Amino acid sequence: MKLSKEEKKAIDKIKKLAKENNINIEGGKIRRTSSRFCLGVEHGDYNGTELFGVGTDRFIWMAYKPNGTDSVRLFSGNFPDDGVIEFKLGDVPKPKSKATANTWARFPYGVDYILNREGYKLTKGFDGVIYGNIPGGGMSRSASLSLNLILSLFDVNKIKVKNQMDIVDLAQAVENDYIGSPCGKLDQIMILFAKEGMGTHYNPAKRSISYVKLGKKAQDFRIVVMDTGMERPGLEKSTYKIRRNECDKLVEILKKTGYKISCLADIKKKKIFDEIIAKFSGRHAGLCERFKYIYDSQQRFYEMLNAWKSGDIKTVGKIFRADGIGLRDDYKISGPELETMCDIVRTIPGVFGERMLGGGDKGASGALVKPESVKSLKKAVDKSYPRSRPDFTDKYAVHVCKVVDGVKVFKDLI
Repeated sequence: MKLSKEEKKAIDKIKKLAKENNINIEGGKIRRTSSRFCLGVEHGDYNGTELFGVGTDRFIWMAYKPNGTDSVRLFSGNFPDDGVIEFKLGDVPKPKSKATANTWARFPYGVDYILNREGYKLTKGFDGVIYGNIPGGGMSRSASLSLNLILSLFDVNKIKVKNQMDIVDLAQAVENDYIGSPCGKLDQIMILFAKEGMGTHYNPAKRSISYVKLGKKAQDFRIVVMDTGMERPGLEKSTYKIRRNECDKLVEILKKTGYKISCLADIKKKKIFDEIIAKFSGRHAGLCERFKYIYDSQQRFYEMLNAWKSGDIKTVGKIFRADGIGLRDDYKISGPELETMCDIVRTIPGVFGERMLGGGDKGASGALVKPESVKSLKKAVDKSYPRSRPDFTDKYAVHVCKVVDGVKVFKDLI
């Protein structure tokens, strides 16, 4: 198997970490799970919209090997101060425990807790080393880690799952029920089902996945992610939860006044949208603004999907930008540093569109860019971002990403 420079670098780092921390992974496997880049609709999952995105080549890598016991031993190269995490299967701290709130160990604990709760028989433990290069916010690092841990535990315990959407539900439950993060299913779906060179379309009404080829006439482009350098501790500690509660609150208000809906995405007709805005914007202005973003992004969704199918990247980028303005002005989930990145790259010729990514507040922004404009984009960010945000001069980064498979397993490499 021919490895890229990045793959070799990650594997060498994992081997070094294993040796330094006395973790035996020799002869084991390596599972690699991707990040994701959402093209539509950000924050749409918990509002019931259709979703579309791709897997991107920033990864969580885990090398693991069964250890012949009923315990798990893990070390993360990204959180070395936490040391080796060790626990017996079925014996982990309670959900939303204060003792685990500030350690990455809440993810393997959560996976063990949820799998046991859902009746999966875990008897075989493993030793593992984890290393990732996914930016901390905006590209779904937590979902990638949860999926990696679930799939690896299933592999070690020889558990087969027929319906892959069940794995999405389990990964979401780790964050919702154990960690206390109110995430939807967008991140897990876009990573687990991602295919190289393809867009993933999720229809929540059917719980179905379909793959959409980029049109053959597509202008060449690059996905660029601008990490602001801000560390986001988790969705459970951000305004993501507030926005989700606001959307749920408006749904309940509308139900009580006679609208037969289960989520904001159920409202697709302009006449009903206008009626709701007229009735409720006076008393619930903020809630109606959140609703406006969801409604507008749904109206744009199939235009974006059709543009992708036809290879019209210029239109895909235009809609990506429009979604970003809605996230900033109506959904109010962006942040100053995220918008600084957008303001900088928006000035560069050859940038099709840009917006914040992920849960909001902090993390990363993204852009769709002509290949020949990437160098100019990087130069502009390097010049202007440290000037505007000097606290993050040594922390920000620009990532140029490819569309990749969401999950890949390597054997005979360690």
